[in-house]
Amino acid sequence: MSAHSVLAPSSACLSHPARAFAITAHADQRYGDHPYVVHLDAVAALVEPYGEPALTVAYLHDTVEDTAVSLAQVEQAFGASVAACVSVLTDAAGATRAARKAKTYAKMATLTGEAELALLVKVADRLANVRACVQDGHTALWAVYQAEQAVFKAAAYRAGQCDALWLELDGLLADQAMMG
Repeated sequence: MSAHSVLAPSSACLSHPARAFAITAHADQRYGDHPYVVHLDAVAALVEPYGEPALTVAYLHDTVEDTAVSLAQVEQAFGASVAACVSVLTDAAGATRAARKAKTYAKMATLTGEAELALLVKVADRLANVRACVQDGHTALWAVYQAEQAVFKAAAYRAGQCDALWLELDGLLADQAMMG
C-alpha cells in the first residue's frame, strides 16, 4: 500500500448512525472494486478529528446526489444544519461534469460561518478520491481532478480550516510522476 492509503475507520466511525443510514441508502453501489462504504469510511476518517458534525456530514455527503434519499429525509433524520451541508455537497443538475461542478463550486465560494463545514467534508472527499486514484492507478480520473484543482481550491479553500488536508491534496495533484 502507498503512503497515502486509506485510513482505518475508528470504532466511533464504524458505529456512527449516519454510517448505517448511508450504507442502507447506497445499498449495492460500488466504489471501484469495493463496496461504497470504503469511500465513506475514508472520508469519515479524514474528518474525524474535526468532530461529530463533520463525521455525520462525511457519511451523508453523497446520499442525495447518488441515491434515492431526499434532502428532506436527511433533514428529518439528522437536522437542518447537516442537511444544509449535504445540499452544498450535492452537485447541481447539468449536462456535463464541468457544468455540474461549476454550479457546485459557485455555491461553495459563497459559504460562510457554520455552513463552511461542507467545505471541510468536500476537501476530505476530494482527497479520498485522489488517494484512491493514485493507489489504484486511475490516471484519467486523477487528470480530471488535477485539471479542476485551481477552480476547486478557489471555491472551497478557507485558510486555517484544514490546511493539512489541502497540503496533501495539492501535493498529490502537483506530482506529475505520481500517475506517470
